[in-house]
Amino acid sequence: MTESEFNKLADGVFEHIEHTLDQSDDDIDYDSNGVVMEIEFENGNKIIINRHVPNQEIWLAAKSGGFHFAFREDDWMSQRDGSDLFTQLTTLFSEQGSNLHF
Repeated sequence: MTESEFNKLADGVFEHIEHTLDQSDDDIDYDSNGVVMEIEFENGNKIIINRHVPNQEIWLAAKSGGFHFAFREDDWMSQRDGSDLFTQLTTLFSEQGSNLHF
C-alpha cells in the first residue's frame, strides 16, 4: 500500500471516531489534529490514537495497554491478538463506563 492510500484509510478511521464521539451523549472530550487524537473521560483517563506512517499502522494507547493495528483483509487488525480496531476501541470505551459502539 502506498503512503497516500494508508493516509486515506487512516483519515476514514479518524473521521468515523470523531463522528461517533460527536453524536454521543457521553461527556467525553477529544482533541485531534488528524494524526493524533487524545480522548479524555470524566475520570481523567485517556485513550490516545495515532497513525504511525512508517509502519502503516494505527496505534491505540490506553491505561490497559498499547495496541497496533494494520490494514489487512479490508479491516484494521491487531498485530497482537487479531482483534479489529473498532471492537478494541468499543472495549476500551466500555472499560471507562461508556456505551459507545464503533
